[in-house]
Amino acid sequence: MKAVAYRASLPIDHADALIDVELPAPVATGRDLLVEIKAVSVNPVDTKIRFNVAPGEGENKVLGWDATGIVRAVGPDASLFKPGDEVWYAGALGRPGTNAELHLVDERIVGHKPSKLSFAEAAALPLTAITAWELLFDRLGASRDKAREAGKSLLVTGAAGGVGSILVQLARQLTGLTVIGTASRPETAEWVKSLGAHHVIDHSKPLDEEIRRLGLPPVNYIASLNESEQHFAALAELVAPQGKLALIDDPAHIDVRLLKRKSVSLHWEFMFTRSMFETEDMAQQHALLNDVSRLVDSGVLKTTLGERFGAINAANLKRAHALLESNRARGKIVLEGF
Repeated sequence: MKAVAYRASLPIDHADALIDVELPAPVATGRDLLVEIKAVSVNPVDTKIRFNVAPGEGENKVLGWDATGIVRAVGPDASLFKPGDEVWYAGALGRPGTNAELHLVDERIVGHKPSKLSFAEAAALPLTAITAWELLFDRLGASRDKAREAGKSLLVTGAAGGVGSILVQLARQLTGLTVIGTASRPETAEWVKSLGAHHVIDHSKPLDEEIRRLGLPPVNYIASLNESEQHFAALAELVAPQGKLALIDDPAHIDVRLLKRKSVSLHWEFMFTRSMFETEDMAQQHALLNDVSRLVDSGVLKTTLGERFGAINAANLKRAHALLESNRARGKIVLEGF
């Protein structure tokens, strides 16, 4: 089968940073599904793994987690899907990735693809939808009872990115929170507004000053999606007493003592935790992906597809990695077909 892999951790402008390869087709066992990949999207985790995790000597490491496709075979213990089902998912960090014609994935982290979206439109959503859903409801503990969240607010830093683009929608559509997004360019600010943010502030300026400029009260929930180290002091200043702050990025140095006097709780969201440790609630990702699918089909949520980069091959994936590394992507980058 065709696949895209790497054999050494190299800068994305190196000729061999990503390469086209031929690999043996996998076979479904246990609760695995064998999926024919139709479309994938690219996430920051792809670039981080490529640059920081070197394959073994002579090995091909296949990246990619977001995917949509068609189930071609199921393992003997699988019961949630059958051949021919259209599916979407974000995979598991410790297994080969989705940048391949055929892919194995545990059915407990797979959902039914929204019927009203194409494979490419749907591929933009799984990883970011899981991350945003878990962050908002599991980590921050926001309620879907709109009356309970009335008068409270959520700040989403980096709201125009992949996770931010779905988190803003989830918060606006499913909760009673006032949603504040950050963006620094006119086009990304407009994107965040179009997704439902009540306010957009400029993250190139001190965020606590931006909140005060708009006359907004301290923020109850914060989802810090990037540059948390840079913004942490301002976030600690603008968060409400007994508020909650959640991170998904990897700040090297943050002073958590800044949160103490307000009794603010700090949370981490890592969407691969459930699959990595095969937690008892691993199948929650199956359930939430089906919930998101229904919300998409009912028109409550929309795809966050930003750009189409053509077929799934090394050249196009290198372009996608380069754009992500530039921090100038808007929405999700999707590739379709081989």
